[in-house]
This record gives sequence, C-alpha cells and structure tokens, in this order.
Amino acid sequence: MRVVSLHPDVLVATSRVWRTTCTIVRNGDECFVIDSPVFPDELEVLPAVLEHAGFPLTGLLATHADWDHLLGRLAFPGAALGVAPTTAARLTAEPGAAAREMRAFDDEHYLDRPAPLALGQLQVLPVPGHCEIGEEELELHPADGHTADGMAVWIGWARVLVAGDYVSPVEVPMLSEGGSRDAYIATLRRLEPLVDAAAYVVPGHGEVLEGARAAAILREDLNYLAKLPDAELPIARRGEAQRAIHAANVQRVRHGS
Repeated sequence: MRVVSLHPDVLVATSRVWRTTCTIVRNGDECFVIDSPVFPDELEVLPAVLEHAGFPLTGLLATHADWDHLLGRLAFPGAALGVAPTTAARLTAEPGAAAREMRAFDDEHYLDRPAPLALGQLQVLPVPGHCEIGEEELELHPADGHTADGMAVWIGWARVLVAGDYVSPVEVPMLSEGGSRDAYIATLRRLEPLVDAAAYVVPGHGEVLEGARAAAILREDLNYLAKLPDAELPIARRGEAQRAIHAANVQRVRHGS
C-alpha cells in the first residue's frame, strides 16, 4: 500500500488491488477516513499510519456501497460509518451483500481475515450538505450514476476532491447494476466546477490527479458516455478489463439504463 501526502491535513493510501484509494483528512483534533484499502495487511497497518501522522480518528465515511469501499470497519471496528442517504438505503435493501462479496474475493485470492465484515449502525449524512470536522466542514455532493447511490467529498481548505468511482485514470465509466448513464453524466456535470477548482482529485481507483488532468479525464468521460452505445474507449483506457466494462455498458444502455 502506497501512502502520499497531498496537504498537511490530507493523506491518500492506495491499495495494491484495483488501485482502490482511501483518503484520510484531518482538521484540528478530528479526522475522517474516507473509503478503504482492500487487502487484510493494508487494513492492519492503517491505524499505525494515522498514529504516525498524528491524525486522531473521529469516524469513517464511504463514498458508496460497493464492498471494496466499506472495509474501514475492519481496521477501526468501533468507529461510526457515515454515508449518504442513498447509500444507507442501498445497504438496507441489500443486507449482507458487501460481506458476501468480500468473502467471494477472499476465497478467490486465498485470503484470511481476522474478522467478518460488520457494518454496524450507519450514520446517515445530509447529501447535499456538510459534515463538520474540527473548525472546518466537508462538503458532501450527490454522486450517483456509477451505482444508484453515492457522494463525493470536497475538502475545501485543502482544495481536494474525493470523487468516489468517477474521474478515474485507469477505469472507464462503469454503469453498475442500479447505475444510469443520465445520472452519471449529471454527476460529472455536478462535479465539474469542483474539479476545475481542485488542486488534486482522488478517484476511487487510480493515482491521485492534479486538477488539470482530472478535468481532461472528466471531459473524456462525458464524451464517452454521450456516444454510448457507439463510443470508442479513451486511448489510455483500452485494456482487456476496460473492454469488458465497455461491453457491459453497451448492453445496459441498449436496454435502457
């Protein structure tokens, strides 16, 4: 797991698998961990990362309900998990789904974990709205389209946007079950002024982006979505995995998603 500092108050850890990102943000005596790394050893060292950096944990946030973003509770089992209302609704409607998907991943990769995934009680946050942290606030913005749920987090004083599974340099827009091309486009339009204002954008998967590069990827993604089902893949995202995502997107758009 690689950890980089974007600002004295912002760290980003990137998992070895799927390049899933975990953003750690502090202000004063409060700190939130947004999303999570994936592998057991990465989660095991996460508390030490916070301690070494002097970031006192307040709670966890998840940008959406995909299982690989929900594993913070394994590293911090006593911490509250804050989510958007849409994410709380999805988790309530799909009880145990994240735990089952994690177990399937672990079985495939021969992984053992010290405990099962238990999300516990969720703290439903106002989205759109704000979440206080120290003397500052995190801005919470709706971010659906990839899935039926989600939020992006704007860390205004650091000019960092935690985008969830949007604006990725390694993954084309993915219309998952419950997702929608129209909603995805609306989310990108909603995030566009934040991307333009950002020093850094943290995608759900892939390396941290400087604002100008993130803006270019956002434009590529809008163009790709607008041209589905006849879109071509962006030049830098044409690997086998991305062709499979594209094929699934084409089927969803042709069937009305």
